[in-house]
Amino acid sequence: MKTAVIVFPGSNCDYDMLSALNFVGHEATFVWHKDTDLSGFELIVLPGGFSYGDYLRAGAIAHFSPIMNETIRVAKKGKFVMGICNGFQILTEVGLLPGALIRNQNLRFLCQQVYLRVENSDTKFTNQLQKDDILKIPVAHGEGNYYLDEDGIKMLEDNEQVVFRYTNSDNKLVPSANPNGSKNYIAGIISKEKNVMGMMPHPERAVEEILGSTDGCSIFKSLFC
Repeated sequence: MKTAVIVFPGSNCDYDMLSALNFVGHEATFVWHKDTDLSGFELIVLPGGFSYGDYLRAGAIAHFSPIMNETIRVAKKGKFVMGICNGFQILTEVGLLPGALIRNQNLRFLCQQVYLRVENSDTKFTNQLQKDDILKIPVAHGEGNYYLDEDGIKMLEDNEQVVFRYTNSDNKLVPSANPNGSKNYIAGIISKEKNVMGMMPHPERAVEEILGSTDGCSIFKSLFC
C-alpha cells in the first residue's frame, strides 16, 4: 500500500512511523507539510511529535499547513487517513474526527506502556484483530485526555466509532488503567464514514520484540485487507 507519512516542523515520530510501515510491507515515503498533492497515495498518516512546537495547543497550527487542505479533501473522497498521538490531535483540530485532546488529568507528560482493548474489529485499521483483544502499546503525550460532550459521546458509542479503550492486563476498565483521564476510557476513534482513525498510543513503537511488543503490527497489517 502506497503510504504518505506527513512531516511537520516538530514531528519526531516520523522516522519511527516510516520504519514501522515499511517493516510490515507498506511502500511508505515522507511528504513535507508544504506539499499539496496526495493523489498518488492510498493511505495518509499523520505521525506523533510536537507540530509547530504545540504552540497555542497541540495540533492547532498544523491545522493551517497546506497539506491539511489536501488531507481533508482526499479524506472526504474516502481515502484512508490515520493520525497517531499529535496526528490524532490534528485530526480533531481540522474536524475530521470529533472531540478534543486536552491536558492529561495529572497535568504531566506520560511515557509508559499501556493496555488497549479492541472495541471495533470491523474497520480497515483493525480487521486483523478480534473484538476484546488486548494490545500492549506505549503512550507518550502531555495532551491525550480525550474529551467530548455527553451527546457526542453517546453518538460515538451508538455508531461504534470507539475503536480502542484503555484497560488493564485483566481486561478491566478501571481508573488506574486510564493514564490521561479520557472520557469513557477512549484511546482511539474512527470517523462515522470509517475511513479516518485517530489514536493516542503509538503502534509504530510496538512492531518488534526488541521494542517490548509486536502488537502494533496488526493495525498496520489490517490496512492490506
